[in-house]
Amino acid sequence: MFVVGVVLLPALALSATVQSILSNVQEIFSYVIPIIMTLALIYFFWGLASYILGGSSDETKRAEGRSMMIYGIIALFVMSAVWGLVRVVGNTFNITPGEGPGNSQNLIPR
Repeated sequence: MFVVGVVLLPALALSATVQSILSNVQEIFSYVIPIIMTLALIYFFWGLASYILGGSSDETKRAEGRSMMIYGIIALFVMSAVWGLVRVVGNTFNITPGEGPGNSQNLIPR
């Protein structure tokens, strides 16, 4: 929350419009969300490897791997939902994402 406040404070101080503020937030999300989704996918595969390599002899390793896979799937779902909500807000206020490597316009087809 603090980071979002620090990022938005200069925009509010300069009497920025709602559209420019939302555009800045969307641009920040377009960089952060792919990174977090990648981490969640790596976490899922780490759990999958733990589950498979645990074998049938070590139930604690299998249970740990199973829970890691579940948390990884939940994280991927939540991040996809947030990304979708950002897209809905952007479309509602007719905001186009900024340019850059994390540009969500290149990753999500319209």
